[in-house]
Amino acid sequence: MPLKTFTFFTILFSLVYNSHAQSFKVIAFYTAKEDQAHISYVHEANRFFPEIAKQYNFTYDSTNDWSNLNEKFLSNYQVVLFLDTRPEDPAQRAAFKKYMDNGGAWMGFHFAGFALTPSAYNEDWDWYHNDFIGAGQYKGNTWRPTSAFLRIESPQHPSVKRLPETFKSSPNEWYSWEKDLTKNPDIQILLSIDSTSFPLGTGPKLYEIWHSGYYPVAWTNKKYKMIYDNMGHNDIDYEHGTNKELSFQFDNEIQNRFIIDALLWLGTGK
Repeated sequence: MPLKTFTFFTILFSLVYNSHAQSFKVIAFYTAKEDQAHISYVHEANRFFPEIAKQYNFTYDSTNDWSNLNEKFLSNYQVVLFLDTRPEDPAQRAAFKKYMDNGGAWMGFHFAGFALTPSAYNEDWDWYHNDFIGAGQYKGNTWRPTSAFLRIESPQHPSVKRLPETFKSSPNEWYSWEKDLTKNPDIQILLSIDSTSFPLGTGPKLYEIWHSGYYPVAWTNKKYKMIYDNMGHNDIDYEHGTNKELSFQFDNEIQNRFIIDALLWLGTGK
């Protein structure tokens, strides 16, 4: 076989092999019924991820039917996303835990980690909030949604390898948590708020402006194939009653790189 022909088929085989190896299926669950900022994010995510799926050769499906969170349905997918909430039904929760215990992968965004007792989302799922995500209950947040400078905490992790040491995020409402994640040996923090971000938030309430402290933004639990990412709250014009979208999460190339690489790592291990 001539060298040129051999080289052509070698390259073609490599492309086909890599394309096949990269392929995986993602299912995103969402509610998109409460808080216009979260609804805006869900709609944005359901525009962004199908485009990314085409570029990186994976399949992206989404559903607001949480009854699909069952063993048979989940067996079709390698990665599960929670875009804005969590399951409430005990059978759905059990199916998700079994999926993760058996090697499934998960990425949750912003409100998917929220729990507060008493509220409409009580901390009534100990495994999910305390063992799996590890943060416990929601403690507080910044307001208004503002950009922060984020710092890489685990530079060798595949999800952050292509990121600069610090970068500016999209505007977001940032959460603080009941538990100190740095004390949990199972938690590997990937991103945190850099001190150059302070003061973070504009109020009007003073406690909604952070002036110091350590705030993890994204992390993985080393016992599972998972990443929690606190980003996922767009800025909305509540004050004037227009509900106009004032910011978007996926307008940020560097932040998108983290989301994409995290998803590829969950789907392929690469």
